[in-house]
Parts: sequence; C-alpha cells; structure tokens
Amino acid sequence: MLVIFLYGFNLGHYIHMTTILYSHDACFGHNPHVGHPECPERLSAILSALDAPNFKNLKNCQPPLATVEQIVRVHDYSYVTWALAEMKERGNVIFDNDTCTSVGSYEAALRAAGSACAAIDSIMAEKAKNAFCAVRPPGHHAEYSHAMGFCFFNNVAVGAAHARFVHGLERVAVIDFDVHHGNGTQAAFWNDPNLFFGSTHQSPLYPGTGNKNERGVAGNIINVPLKPCAGSEEFRNAMDNIVFPALREFSPDFLLISAGFDAHSDDPLASLNFIDDDYYWVTNQLCAIAADYCRCRLVSTLEGGYHLESLGRSAAAHVAALIDAQ
Repeated sequence: MLVIFLYGFNLGHYIHMTTILYSHDACFGHNPHVGHPECPERLSAILSALDAPNFKNLKNCQPPLATVEQIVRVHDYSYVTWALAEMKERGNVIFDNDTCTSVGSYEAALRAAGSACAAIDSIMAEKAKNAFCAVRPPGHHAEYSHAMGFCFFNNVAVGAAHARFVHGLERVAVIDFDVHHGNGTQAAFWNDPNLFFGSTHQSPLYPGTGNKNERGVAGNIINVPLKPCAGSEEFRNAMDNIVFPALREFSPDFLLISAGFDAHSDDPLASLNFIDDDYYWVTNQLCAIAADYCRCRLVSTLEGGYHLESLGRSAAAHVAALIDAQ
C-alpha cells in the first residue's frame, strides 16, 4: 500500500509541475506581406529559443480551431462570420493599413484563439500548472466588431470568456505588459466588475488608449502609462506599487497574461528599455500571485515583439519563469 501511495503522489506532483507549450504549424501560414513586422519569423525565433535543453520538460500540445461560438462571446457575430468568410474565400484581405491577411490566416487566427481555450481546459483538468500559447496572429487590439493593430480576434479575451462560460469561474484577470495598450481587451472588460485588466504600456504610442483615468465600470481597469525611454525601474515600480496590489485586491479565480515582448530596448516599434530579466521577474511575480489566489491557474498568450533575437530571449525568460513557478 505504501508503494502505491508514493507512486500516486509522485505522479500527481509531476503533473502539477508541468508547463504546456501550445503552438501549431498553421500559425506560420499567416503572412501579411513582405516586410510586415508581424511575420512568421517571430514564431520561429520563439520556438528556436524554447528548443534549448533547459526546456526539455515542456509539454508540447497543438491547439484546436476555435469555434464561432467561442469567439462570439467577445466579438460581434456579424463581424466574426464576415471576417472568417473573407479570410477563407479570398485569402488576401486588407482590414486596415496595418492589418491584413494571407491564404493561411484563416486557420492561424482560429488556432490562435483556440489555444487560449484549450490551455484553460488543460489547467482546469489539472493536466498542468500553467501554459504558454506561442501563437499568431496576436489579439489584444481586436475590438468587438473590427480588426486592428495586426489583430483579428482577441485571443486572451476569448480565453477569459471561455473560463467563465465553460468552467464557471467568476473572476478572471488579464495582465498585459505589451508596449502597446490592449485597447480591445479593455473594451471587452470595461462593463463587467468581475473582469480585471491591468496594463503597463508606453504612452504616447499606438493605439492612443490606456490613460490612467480609464478605470472601467468598477475600477476594474488599471492602466499605468510609461513615458518613452522608461526602463526596468519604472516598469517594476509600476507593477509592484500599482498593478500587483490591485490584482491581489481583485482576487482572481484565473489569471491570464497578454505577453508582449516589444517593450524590450532592442524592439524597433517603440522606445521602452526593458531587458530580458524583466520578463522573468514579472512572470515570476504573477505566478506567485496565481499561487496565492487561484491555485496557480495561469495561461499566457503571445502578443507583440518584433526584434527577433530579443523576442526569442525574452520569451525564453518568460517560459523559464513559468517552469520555475512553485
């Protein structure tokens, strides 16, 4: 009986300590146009970095296609069905000057949205302690009824709605440290006091939202704009003194991360000065909060990051912290 007990204990401990990596080859098929910063090479850089020996225990999973039902929990039905039909039938569709598709975008967009839902299902089934969705296109700029900022469907918001609708979780939080403000996520969460959105981002910068006075229906939105050239000290102070206390007060049942790595000092699309270790640090802190408040339940999904070398290093630091979380 003792042997059986110990075997069961060790197996449960192994499952608890697993981090899942969700990715899919279809995400390489979204290729807007030559020279576009949101390029397939971004995903190659991340997956190459995660192929190092210290990531050998990552559990690799392929995300399913999101369903229309999952997506329309946060997006207008007419927009979703129109956008999917355009992507599938025409392939090359221009939504705006920054946001366009290719033949492979239809499946990539559905896999990206589906990854957050699948990752949440795995965490809730106790198959892992946390997960990182290395997928593209990104999602946090996508609004209720239109695409923008390289984004078609709001992957992290779709995941948050899935956690509530399918798993009955009441309070879901998203922390977004992308250099650009997640306007789409903020809009999706604005009127629901049981949804929390916390963001650090450069300001002024695209998309122009994210003022600290934008607080949501019940103070459930926390924005900390960072001035151009701000770096590690300003970022860590903002998280320690504003975002983390508000997140703890919210007391989430599930924690999601919009993991953008374009606040790095090397990134060409903005002018913040984060370093690789900032991404380990913030992830480590968020994992600790998840352990204290929501049984370690945490899913991260890729947003921005456009300097390939620093993107790979930063994502590796982020995933290393997920793996190291207790």
